[in-house]
Amino acid sequence: MKTPLSDFSAETLLREGLPPPNTRRWVVRRKAAVVVAVNSGKITLEQACEIYQLSEEELLSWKHSFETHGLAGLRTTRIQQYRRGRLIWCRLLSAYVPTRD
Repeated sequence: MKTPLSDFSAETLLREGLPPPNTRRWVVRRKAAVVVAVNSGKITLEQACEIYQLSEEELLSWKHSFETHGLAGLRTTRIQQYRRGRLIWCRLLSAYVPTRD
């Protein structure tokens, strides 16, 4: 049974190793703490989104980046590099795809 959202005080979150609810600066470790808490079942995805005022899409992108690239994937500059690398790779592939005449 999950804890009701009203029971999540700043002290409770900090005790659980989570950032405070008023967090605005999301460094790598804070993102990772929230992702791990959701993955381990300490809090649900919905609770995390409500507590931290995050969109589900944003939190899921952190989760995917963390699972794919580890802590480095949660760096903002890393996300841009991974996306840029994927875009370059797609352009390279499309340049070599034969066209039908």
